[in-house]
Amino acid sequence: MTMPANDSDPVLITGAAPSYEEQFAARKRKYVIMMCCRIPCLIAAGLTYHVWWLALGFLAISVPLPWIAVLIANDRPPRKSEKVNTYQREAKAIESTSHRVIDG
Repeated sequence: MTMPANDSDPVLITGAAPSYEEQFAARKRKYVIMMCCRIPCLIAAGLTYHVWWLALGFLAISVPLPWIAVLIANDRPPRKSEKVNTYQREAKAIESTSHRVIDG
């Protein structure tokens, strides 16, 4: 574990963002889960066609699911905001006093 020069907090490897492949796999998993939720809704709408309001409810749930699944699958997690180290010069007491000028 290395210590940054200007910061007393150690750098943790566990604080690193997941790799692109891991993020992509998680987004694919979310997409597949949402699309698999659509299939039972369509089947339930077909089975409950004699109760029109129930079938319409299942259809209303299943219609926006592909759009929502694509939006969620294409959304990457936000980037971490990193603390930027900037150099700040400390004022010295000697600079604020008047200086004696010697004429030659």
